[in-house]
Amino acid sequence: MLILVSYDVSTESADGRRRLRRVAKVCQNHGQRVQKSVFECRVDQAGFEELERRLLAEIDADEDNLRLYRLSEPLERNVHEHGKFRATDFNGPLIV
Repeated sequence: MLILVSYDVSTESADGRRRLRRVAKVCQNHGQRVQKSVFECRVDQAGFEELERRLLAEIDADEDNLRLYRLSEPLERNVHEHGKFRATDFNGPLIV
């Protein structure tokens, strides 16, 4: 399944800036950045639960915002890309 993760972490304090870096690192370990605070993650159900658990452990629920969206299939109908960035299709052929 494809999950869209977006977050807004308060960076007014040093702790907030550290949380921001940790949240981004968790997301980078599960997917690809598509905008500054938005990641696409292709995971199975267990991977989704782990990702959510790890992100919830990093954020401060009183100061930060975390949203996870499960994008429904078929993705070709539900995800429209415009502009310069194109997400990597990990199911297609990869050229190294």
